[in-house]
Amino acid sequence: MDDLIKRAKARDADAFTKLMQSQMQTMYKTARSILQDEEDAADAISETILTCWEKLEQLREDRYFRTWMTRILVNKCRDILRKKENLFFTDEVPEVGAQESGYANLEWEQALEALAEHYRSVVILYYVEGFKTSEIAQIL
Repeated sequence: MDDLIKRAKARDADAFTKLMQSQMQTMYKTARSILQDEEDAADAISETILTCWEKLEQLREDRYFRTWMTRILVNKCRDILRKKENLFFTDEVPEVGAQESGYANLEWEQALEALAEHYRSVVILYYVEGFKTSEIAQIL
């Protein structure tokens, strides 16, 4: 991964693409757990990838890439949550397609939903993503 980061910093688009693809599952899990919505998670990930590309030269130490990227992602998720708080809802009910959801992660999702957003972020970063508490402190 260090080689990909160095090449991406040198503006190698292929290396950056491979780097982002290697982090996609991690980004998805984090964004989905914070935002609770597929489309919002996809938006946050897209914005994160763009920001990482634009600001990659600001990454001081290559070994902290994952922490740096996750911090950007969490901030993008928070931006989306803030925007959603400012929305006004109408009495119209949107049409929702049928979805089949398994019960494998139901208890985990219910436990996460019960937590406030800032606690949920900490739990996800620690238990799902495996960050150390010092890294979580830097991210948040």
